[in-house]
Amino acid sequence: MATSIFVNLPVKDVETSMRFYESLGYKLNPQFTGETAASIVISDTIYLMLGTQATFKELTPKEIADPTKVCHTLISLSCESRSAVEALMAKAIAAGGSQTHEPEDHGFM
Repeated sequence: MATSIFVNLPVKDVETSMRFYESLGYKLNPQFTGETAASIVISDTIYLMLGTQATFKELTPKEIADPTKVCHTLISLSCESRSAVEALMAKAIAAGGSQTHEPEDHGFM
């Protein structure tokens, strides 16, 4: 059995967040989606679990970081080419995302 990764993120608005990730081309898993949480399928082994801040708080006793003020994690996804990265970024920005800094090309990634 392959190991799966479930990335849990607290969000202010589950519906808006679902639409954002769907606009990037990812699919919703309705089996684990409701009013306070959503499951987004990134790949066969990677899932993004979006939960309201109240739902997320049930998973941890720690304070939830404010992503507008701090960086609490970095998550990277592979793409087939630089042009695929640029296309994904364009979709993210068109869907309401923002670019935090200029792109970097390290050749191997």
